[in-house]
Amino acid sequence: MTSYSLVADVGGTNTRVALAKGKDLLTDSIVKHRNTDYAGLPQLLSAYLKGQDNPDCKRAAVAIAGPVKDGAGRLTNLNWYIDKDTLASLSGAQRGAVMNDLQAQGHALGHIDEANLVTLKKGADENPNAAMLVIGVGTGFNCAPVFQTAKGRFVPPSEAGHLTFAARGADQWDLSRFLEAQLGHVGVEDILSGRGMERCYAWASDRAGVGKTATTSEVFTAADKGDPVAIRAIEAFVTALGNVTGDLALTLLPFGGIYLIGGMSRAVAPWFDRCGFDTAMTDKGRFGDFLNAFSVRLVEDDYAALSGCAHFLARADNQ
Repeated sequence: MTSYSLVADVGGTNTRVALAKGKDLLTDSIVKHRNTDYAGLPQLLSAYLKGQDNPDCKRAAVAIAGPVKDGAGRLTNLNWYIDKDTLASLSGAQRGAVMNDLQAQGHALGHIDEANLVTLKKGADENPNAAMLVIGVGTGFNCAPVFQTAKGRFVPPSEAGHLTFAARGADQWDLSRFLEAQLGHVGVEDILSGRGMERCYAWASDRAGVGKTATTSEVFTAADKGDPVAIRAIEAFVTALGNVTGDLALTLLPFGGIYLIGGMSRAVAPWFDRCGFDTAMTDKGRFGDFLNAFSVRLVEDDYAALSGCAHFLARADNQ
């Protein structure tokens, strides 16, 4: 009987589940589930396994959009909980693993087809054996450093989206004060996320004397038609992303490259040149030119987290 790995990428709205053989993700086994159709993750995974005729799973790993500690985690935007023992039990696997979704993306680096990578900034001093950095901008914000060690790849978790946003420049200061009046503490995720784009628009609209609101998709539609308020909102978002990316690069020194993932990363990437992402990223005083050492790439592979789970399990088997 063939032995498989069960892998899952659990987001706030949808969950992708698949089977893998060793490091190889079986793309024809990928199923996307709506989370609202299930009472919890165990029920969703059980339904998937039943639909696959209950395959023999030797290992199982899930990546969740939320903090993970000691093999257990809860989604940030959905009250779902999972731990490694429950995962192993429901899948019949000998071993289960629970990780943050950015950790899974980190384990996928180096295994993503070049066709699914878009170079946004070519680094002047790139070293493929050095540390890398994954930055996720979507429903929320987070990052994960990726380190190569003598014992293999190490991808520690973080909750970087809840760092205090460090405003830079007149517009960012004004945006930060605008949001502080509403939210109290302004975290990075309060600006760099889907909801964050809507907040950027509310700020730009208020400053234009219009006082309107818009959904994220409406902001991009209006900007494509030349609406100045929507364009200013995207400029604020892109500038903030460049600023935060530069701060994280200085903190972690990812000479192996910076990789942007998530729906919002993909949505704003076409605006980078127009809105000054590179200028904002390198606006670090005497260390500005130093930041030109780091490459920035956009990941367009929707299944990278699933692949990362598979590679994590395969490497763990060989240790």
